Amino acid sequence: MPIANLPSLLSFLSLVIWIFLLAFRGQFWRCNQLLPVLSPDSPLLKDYPTICAVIPARNEAEVIAFSLRSLFQQSYPGSFTIILIDDNSTDNTAILAQELAQELNKTEQLHILSGTPLPAGWSGKLWAMEQGIRYAETLNPLPDYFLLTDADIQHHSTNLYELVTKAKQENLDLVSLMVLLRCESFWEKLLIPAFVFFFQKLYPFPLVNNPKKSIAAAAGGCILIKRETLTKIGGIERVKQALIDDCALAAAVKNPGKIWLGLTQSTRSLRPYPSLESIWDMVARTAYTQLNYSPFLLLGTVLGMTLVYLVPPLALIGGLLTGNLAIALPGLITWLLMAIAYFPTIKLYHCSPIFAFCLPIIALLYNLMTIDSAWRHWRGKGGAWKGRVYRI
Repeated sequence: MPIANLPSLLSFLSLVIWIFLLAFRGQFWRCNQLLPVLSPDSPLLKDYPTICAVIPARNEAEVIAFSLRSLFQQSYPGSFTIILIDDNSTDNTAILAQELAQELNKTEQLHILSGTPLPAGWSGKLWAMEQGIRYAETLNPLPDYFLLTDADIQHHSTNLYELVTKAKQENLDLVSLMVLLRCESFWEKLLIPAFVFFFQKLYPFPLVNNPKKSIAAAAGGCILIKRETLTKIGGIERVKQALIDDCALAAAVKNPGKIWLGLTQSTRSLRPYPSLESIWDMVARTAYTQLNYSPFLLLGTVLGMTLVYLVPPLALIGGLLTGNLAIALPGLITWLLMAIAYFPTIKLYHCSPIFAFCLPIIALLYNLMTIDSAWRHWRGKGGAWKGRVYRI
């Protein structure tokens, strides 16, 4: 093939890939897997299972009061207990939690555990969760479900009721929500919705929710799981070394159980990412882990992201400059398809439609973050979180 034909071929190939993604990738881009909004005033269940929330917390003084308050204020008719595991915090996370419980007269609902030292072979978050679950199994009555949630999640008042109703009505072993991430600063508006978009493309929610498909995923910020199911798969220990622990847990449950992963417009993360550096560190912390530390997968990812996201605008610009419509026209159509696919996520996050056309520059930045993630791993600095480095 003549080298002169390569730009035209790449432009056309990128167009074919986007047509395939939109038509045959589980309609991941539509953002239509939403947890139904329900009111406890119109009960849909005859009885309400016992729920125990397990919250690992490490240096969460800035957000713990908001998160806990949202759990204390859940309009759930059944028994609901909260276990907070203070994972060797160096701030006053546990003190603030206890003070809030006293202020709201919820001290009997909240159990605060002091985390024990991290044993070999465990990640910090999972070890904290393991301690909370072990403690919950000593309670009377035993919980029917665990709500595994992060210390920076602000739950809508009906969130627990909606999760339980979904699980009971559809006989699901695991229900998970991709909560709304904070999207206030310029960098958050530019990059955070794309993080959700890329996650949906990697794990299309409709395929995750289809019991006939093997693909499985969950979002660790909000997971409701049957206690019996968790015991059956071997507990949290089953995924104790996984940094991408939520998806590993979902995969363990889906075979042979039933799972559901969806979006929400009301339960949100309080974790701020006000700068490019903060988002960069968040992505670089686990991107290479997601690629199983494989240089070949890294190379394939970088080349694939370039072909899918960067080629269309480059083809459009190059084609216009050279007067070659065979290059420019596929580039233009592909860029428009890309923007159309991204728009529902932009709408979910209430961002300007202009951001829908920014996927190429966003993809470039995420490519650089992924490369940096690999570079950190090779230097022995991968997987760092709040003073811990789990893998080197």
